[in-house]
Amino acid sequence: MKLTLLHIVFLFSFKLFTQEYLPKSTGEIVKHKYYTLSYNEAQEQANWVHYKLYPAFLSGSTPRTDSFKPDPLVSTKSAQLSDYKGSGYDRGHLAPAADMKYNSLAMLESFYMSNMSPQNPSFNRGIWKRLESLVRGWGEKFEIYVSTAGVLGSNNLGAIGKNRVTIPSRFYKVIYAPDKNIMIGFLLSNTKQSRDCAFLSSRREKPMNGGFCSIVGFLGIKS
Repeated sequence: MKLTLLHIVFLFSFKLFTQEYLPKSTGEIVKHKYYTLSYNEAQEQANWVHYKLYPAFLSGSTPRTDSFKPDPLVSTKSAQLSDYKGSGYDRGHLAPAADMKYNSLAMLESFYMSNMSPQNPSFNRGIWKRLESLVRGWGEKFEIYVSTAGVLGSNNLGAIGKNRVTIPSRFYKVIYAPDKNIMIGFLLSNTKQSRDCAFLSSRREKPMNGGFCSIVGFLGIKS
């Protein structure tokens, strides 16, 4: 196989040839029916949330519930709804509710607090939402695997709530399309954006740099 690599900086390594393409991790692996996550107890959120999208899965019509609740499968207990109250930050979905309309269980799981991270309201309802829509559009056309979360490093913006939920300064989203042998990654600042990223505005399906919303990697694998 010939690998074509263009300006690529990955935040983690994929196990590309396993069945589920799960990222590597040192956190607690929590497997729900429709997504898997690695929970970081020290940061009270996921290192990554990983899920699969494909046309039939995205054809569901289950309505959004807004029923936020602690994750019952996190052994050390997840963050609580109260941690976000009065913080000024949104409970930002990592696996979006709009991707989980397949059935009522998928929708319920999308509102576990382990699938949330503190996001600037303008970021969550703006550029992050538009990126989610772009990725969902790809999933409506072909099978993709998505891994996403906040970047939990030294440049965090503090913490909120009794459980001290870390506020990431940036969020990433990595998408892999196995049938097309293509992978792409996005890295976005957790701040209000005064303008949209050219990539999201034009919806051009090729990598480009957008400053505050960087395409951090694009990998095309040719047979």
